[in-house]
Amino acid sequence: MARLAINVDHVATVRQARLAAEPDPVTAAALAELAGAQGIVVHLREDRRHIQDRDVEVLRRTVKTSLNLEMAATAEMIQTALRIKPDMVTLVPEKRQELTTEGGLDVTLHEESLRGVMETFHKGNIAVSLFIDPDPKQIKTAHRLETDYVEIHTGSFAEAKTFQRRQEEYDRVGTAAKLARKLGLGVHAGHGVDYQNIFWLRNISEIEEFSIGHAVIARAVLVGMDRAVREMLALVTG
Repeated sequence: MARLAINVDHVATVRQARLAAEPDPVTAAALAELAGAQGIVVHLREDRRHIQDRDVEVLRRTVKTSLNLEMAATAEMIQTALRIKPDMVTLVPEKRQELTTEGGLDVTLHEESLRGVMETFHKGNIAVSLFIDPDPKQIKTAHRLETDYVEIHTGSFAEAKTFQRRQEEYDRVGTAAKLARKLGLGVHAGHGVDYQNIFWLRNISEIEEFSIGHAVIARAVLVGMDRAVREMLALVTG
């Protein structure tokens, strides 16, 4: 049975729109955990467009389940992660112009530079996940890098406009998940997962955890965090 991790970035997005004190992503994380979420995810971006350093510091002290810090593999972010000590870091690509992460990290292209990053985090007793596209080549490279987990990018699946296209992308995700599990990697999935397409993805038994943010936060605006999380948790666990 898969776990549900809630990304609270977009609670901070609303806050930063007014540079105000509310809504507080730390409070949102606590409510998500009380509703049954088994992990909290935040992305500390270079431009600090939503989550701020202090958010991560306070979350490290208050999260009771597992704190997953999404980050680019830059010197600044590596030092921040080593200082804060999240339970896990997820290495993602990052571009200033993008609205949200647009695709997986090309670990094959950056294999050599990532090797040292992996070693640094493992020496610091921090688990590492690589956010990658559902591509066998990327999965195999991730295995060579001795990552602990891969998070399979489900964006192309979520954005498919036709049934045929969605089926093709679903099959890609399933094939990647099976290969990753066969190679001994933990398997997470995320990006664009919502209250409808989760009915597809939950059938891929190799996926151990779903990282879901926008859909749950958008639902929470209308019905509250507790109900939004409980509804998604019920769907994830089937």
